[in-house]
Amino acid sequence: MLEIIKNTNIDFMGKRKFAFVFSGILSIIGIIAVIQVANGRANLGIDFAGGTAIQLKFAKPVNLAAVRGALEGGGVKDFELQDFPGTNKVLIRVKKFESELGKSGDAITGIIKEKLPDNPYVVDSTTEIGPKVGGKLRADAAKAIGMSVIGILIYIAIRFRFNFAVGATIATFHDVLAVLGVFYLLGREINLIVVTALLTIAGYSLTDTVVVFDRIRENMKLRVKDSVEAIMNVSINEVLSRTIVTSLTVFISSLALFLFGGDVIHDFALAMLMGVIIGTYSSVFVASPIVLVWSGKKKPLGKK
Repeated sequence: MLEIIKNTNIDFMGKRKFAFVFSGILSIIGIIAVIQVANGRANLGIDFAGGTAIQLKFAKPVNLAAVRGALEGGGVKDFELQDFPGTNKVLIRVKKFESELGKSGDAITGIIKEKLPDNPYVVDSTTEIGPKVGGKLRADAAKAIGMSVIGILIYIAIRFRFNFAVGATIATFHDVLAVLGVFYLLGREINLIVVTALLTIAGYSLTDTVVVFDRIRENMKLRVKDSVEAIMNVSINEVLSRTIVTSLTVFISSLALFLFGGDVIHDFALAMLMGVIIGTYSSVFVASPIVLVWSGKKKPLGKK
């Protein structure tokens, strides 16, 4: 593994109080975001808020910019577009309220026919998503995230010990809350793609945390006379270069998606960019310090 940082001696554990304050602020914002999402008051996508999805097949190739301009010119707001290269198909997703169900589909097709008269189309499919269905999807998304966190708790408890599981679980939950909170503050749309990104972030954060925990466990057996805090500092410094290189690789890949992936993948890439930064931070400044505080002066792994 390429080493871009060598022989560091940073007192990470000594900075845990500042990290806890910062992480506490991020977590509170995330909790507020969760409450707002649950109450339907955030900027929710049609998956969660309800809406209409219409797939049109045009006779000739069509540019998404032309479709977007037609819809905006017709007064349509809060919509998403997705094209299917080589098929002349466009998927239009529009948010709306329950009282408008069954009406917006006709309005959208009428606008497209008026604004793009030179490119006839047929309606491949129309799907209506009511607010009640959106509420169920919100609940299912919350369950998916909750189950993943419980799975992490069980996995780390088996591989290490329960106090390590607590640290990894809190750090992972912290990452999800932080990214969701930032999305809420920025007014970004929260949809199933963002939920997918949150679950991906949880997996990435756990992987990075396990690398740190593995080195701590190794050093617990080699440095039997050192304090837990000293062992944790040494361990984090030893894997710091690996952590940075790995995070930088994922960050560059996510940045490429963000810049060149198009509107459909834009929010996913943005969430991943934030998740990589926050996940790297939490594996160093959240997971291990929590294990240290939870364990007190005792060695958290013993002979295991």
